[in-house]
Amino acid sequence: MKLLIVEDDEDYAAALREDLVALDHQVTVADNGRDALLALERDRYDAVILDRMLPQVDGAAVVRLARERGQTLPVLMLSALGRSVEKVDGLEAGADDYVVKPTPASEIEARLRALLRARGWQQQGGEGDTLRAGDIVVSPGQHRAWRNGRALDLAKLEFGLLAELARHAGSYLTRAMLIERVWGYDFEPSTNIVDVQVRSLRRKLCAPGETDPIVTKRSVGYMLRA
Repeated sequence: MKLLIVEDDEDYAAALREDLVALDHQVTVADNGRDALLALERDRYDAVILDRMLPQVDGAAVVRLARERGQTLPVLMLSALGRSVEKVDGLEAGADDYVVKPTPASEIEARLRALLRARGWQQQGGEGDTLRAGDIVVSPGQHRAWRNGRALDLAKLEFGLLAELARHAGSYLTRAMLIERVWGYDFEPSTNIVDVQVRSLRRKLCAPGETDPIVTKRSVGYMLRA
């Protein structure tokens, strides 16, 4: 998993990072809430391990703001504060789980995997995989997709088209290939149905200020930027 640890205790964060890296995870550390929000905007993570008490922006505010911005990834709140009222506050802010530290890295890993399973996300093999292409994430198992953490409202054909482009991100797919794989036809219709769906998908992928992630190559086809 690609994880973000948000923890202002430098020694604790370093030790937890080391343990999680030893468990074969990619780990980034932020030591305050403001940097955590910036990290979530800049990069894509599978889950966040979030301290409850943080400088600048506290943990409850971080998860609340992240949810308001469309961030859907699992958040495990980790804190020395273990009273029920504090746990309820963290969970109501948008955290998916809450544990009191110190907690072994193996338990944290198990909890994160359980959260991912509960959402229908899998890290290895199968149609339930999370597909990633730049800032776009597609979950075929959930039939859901996001860009920059923003949930995308896609029709069935739009979703199928995006999923197929994401599976082959960085490579061009011809119109004939898309017709076969998305529409299920073994011939290329005389209409421009692929081009129409690509235009519709582009409109939904691009919020103001965002670049078009789909590249068109004349006489070849379409490619989703990796």
